[in-house]
Amino acid sequence: MYLTKEEERILNGEFGEGMRKAIELLVAIGDAYGAEKMIPISRAHAASSGQEGDLYFVELLADGGARCRVPTSTNPVYDIGYFHRLFDSIPEDEAEVARRVMEAYKRVGAILSWSCIPYMAENIPLYGETVAFSESSATPYVNSVIGARTNREAAQSALAAGVIGKTPEYGLLLKENRKGTNLVNVEATLKDEFDYTLLGYYVGKRIGYGIPVVTGITRQPSTEELINFCAMSNVPGAISMFYIPRFTVDASTIEEAFQGDVPKDKITVTDHELKQAYDELQTTSGRIDFVMLGCPHYTLKQVEEVARLLKGKRIHDDVSFWVCTSATTKVLAKRNGYVDIIEKAGGHVVVDTCIDEPCWIAYKDKVGMTDSPK
Repeated sequence: MYLTKEEERILNGEFGEGMRKAIELLVAIGDAYGAEKMIPISRAHAASSGQEGDLYFVELLADGGARCRVPTSTNPVYDIGYFHRLFDSIPEDEAEVARRVMEAYKRVGAILSWSCIPYMAENIPLYGETVAFSESSATPYVNSVIGARTNREAAQSALAAGVIGKTPEYGLLLKENRKGTNLVNVEATLKDEFDYTLLGYYVGKRIGYGIPVVTGITRQPSTEELINFCAMSNVPGAISMFYIPRFTVDASTIEEAFQGDVPKDKITVTDHELKQAYDELQTTSGRIDFVMLGCPHYTLKQVEEVARLLKGKRIHDDVSFWVCTSATTKVLAKRNGYVDIIEKAGGHVVVDTCIDEPCWIAYKDKVGMTDSPK
């Protein structure tokens, strides 16, 4: 892969060990994918976590003096102070990993958003921008709904790109690789956000890796419906981009989406397939111990809906009720009175965290309900 003079100097360590490690990773990725050169990016999103693999790399760059050259937002870890006041079961060694992760991202100059939907508020790409976004809902949303360009990055490669301000030019950064691969005809009745969750899950499982072109949708999907489709298609599959002609960018017709190619296969989704997906996702039954919402993080509209449903009610004493959202959304939800309504009902609205973090260990082997197969 061709490197500019400055890129060669970074690789030789003239800009510090942290930047050298960052570009070393990007060059290796570029070589693996046959990229000819590096190209500038305008922003990045690192799918950070409070776990060891993430800690290793971000500390490696931070200790080497690296700083982000472009806005680089962060995925959830968890609000350590909040959860340690509630639970005494969180292992201290895991809490220490989370603390170090958060401190290291601060040292590299990242945006400490701790949210999985940065494209809603903290780090919004514009149409046509080249970016480096990791996170399962973020990559397809940025490519498909916004029309920016990103590959399916790892937390480490996205952070490295944010530090260097560049990424190898390959994959979905090239127009010829952004063509549809599979035709999906939706005959099912899509009534609400959860139906888009089931649709995403089914499509991801059937296609695996590819770019679905979805037809049969007759109205503009809401932001929340699109977020759910993006996230859930990456549970059993690896969908970095999709088209819904007329309702997503870059292709107003099926022909445009396929760029003249013939789809490799055609899938029909009826109410039967969505019911199959729903049944498959039921893993237990009986009395529940907790309800957890907000994976991906709930938007303000969704928090408002929870408050509407809980207003004047009381959550059962034996059930813990959680809504996960971004810090930005919680500020607005608090101003609008939604947080107070949920808390008065006995629920919690929590920020900076995700269902896969160690703060939830108290619920191990317990029965929960969620609207998120993820």
